[in-house]
Amino acid sequence: MVEASELHGEFTLSSGRTSSVYFDKFRSLTCADLLRDVAHAVAGLLAPGTALLGAPEGAAMLLVAAVSLETGLPVSVVRKQAKAYGTKAQVEGTVDAGAITTLIEDVSTTGHQVLRAAEVLAHAGADVRRIVLAIDRGGADHLEAAGYDVAAVAVLRPTE
Repeated sequence: MVEASELHGEFTLSSGRTSSVYFDKFRSLTCADLLRDVAHAVAGLLAPGTALLGAPEGAAMLLVAAVSLETGLPVSVVRKQAKAYGTKAQVEGTVDAGAITTLIEDVSTTGHQVLRAAEVLAHAGADVRRIVLAIDRGGADHLEAAGYDVAAVAVLRPTE
């Protein structure tokens, strides 16, 4: 996963920082063999008793779908904003009250997006027990400071 997605050059990260290394998640999330391998690794890091998988809207939806196929667990996706039409839901999928939930994110540099998703899922009734990052570029620190248990398939901290 890391080898397939690692790029070198001048990049601006979502945090606004610049880096000479960038991890293009789509290089691994859009290749069936790599996606299967990453999903298997993530499945091995789920919180004990996980009954629900969650992901923030975006590329992590590819990964959470693959983990769902690997484990047979249902999925909830957290939109950035509630829909302005239809159900007007911010959480797609069923969240049973107290469901032990593992939230999955592809790459996290700041942890802000996945932290917002965890808060929305908790407000919807989920018991977010763990956040699993495919690649931790520093986001785990923020998530752990907010009280979440965090696991990562790969930890690659920026050196810039």
